[in-house]
Amino acid sequence: MSEVKFRELRNTPPMVVNFAKAVLRATVKPGSNPTLPDVGLRLNDVSLDEKHLAAYRKVCGFAADGKLPVTYPHMHAFPLHMALILTDGFPFPAMGLVHVRNSITQYRPIAEREQLNVKCFLGNLQKVDKGYEFSIFTSVSTGGERVWESESVNFFRSGGGNSSKKKNASKPQPATDTVEWKVPGDIGRRYGAVSGDRNPIHLYPLSAKLFGFKRQIAHGMWSKARCLAELQYQLPENAFTVDVQFKLPMFVPATVKFENKPANGGSDFRLLAKDGIKPHLAGQISPAK
Repeated sequence: MSEVKFRELRNTPPMVVNFAKAVLRATVKPGSNPTLPDVGLRLNDVSLDEKHLAAYRKVCGFAADGKLPVTYPHMHAFPLHMALILTDGFPFPAMGLVHVRNSITQYRPIAEREQLNVKCFLGNLQKVDKGYEFSIFTSVSTGGERVWESESVNFFRSGGGNSSKKKNASKPQPATDTVEWKVPGDIGRRYGAVSGDRNPIHLYPLSAKLFGFKRQIAHGMWSKARCLAELQYQLPENAFTVDVQFKLPMFVPATVKFENKPANGGSDFRLLAKDGIKPHLAGQISPAK
């Protein structure tokens, strides 16, 4: 991949404009040899919006403690993600993408009042079984210090393709902590109002059916945030990484089970359907490398 050419933004890209562009680019096709544009976006001096942070904490379950929730910087990054995948030359339609994995590394707790510099870029495009995967990388700094970064892996289904590497499935070990949650049917609308991610598959049964789902599904990043809110007071103060793999869609309303157990200096957690078997999310917390 060539050197990334970053473009400075004065303001956060409006999500209404982003979704309008997504509709206009709905017929984009990758062709036989897709490539990613060598572009990145940078947004500096992002300040705290107290009402937005409070709304985010409420919908995800975080308590106010003077620090940003570990998933909160994604709120600043997501409009940039959308703008990147709507860039001229991007080979896939935004509406056809599925968020399959997400990794966040927090190098230290971020205080609420710190001004943040956010930059995002594309990379790691590869052909996998039945389509393509690519990453959106995000780095957040303050005062020249890197404090947070993430990798969001997205999948575009196109049929055929090379088989992706199969991982040996390990037998799940018993959890040391299990909690049952009731997830309301409007969680997608509530999280969408905060995050700006109003993808129709998350909103209403009818809008979800237009995209092949039997009813609306919860956002993957809401599921990750809700899990970490449950673990808020167990998260390390030192640098750590949270990896999650998004599994089966969570159709809402739903009853789910959250499981957590210590593992390798951190913890493993899962979000399961009511039956305790079907997985919605699997995650690992570990010291940052």
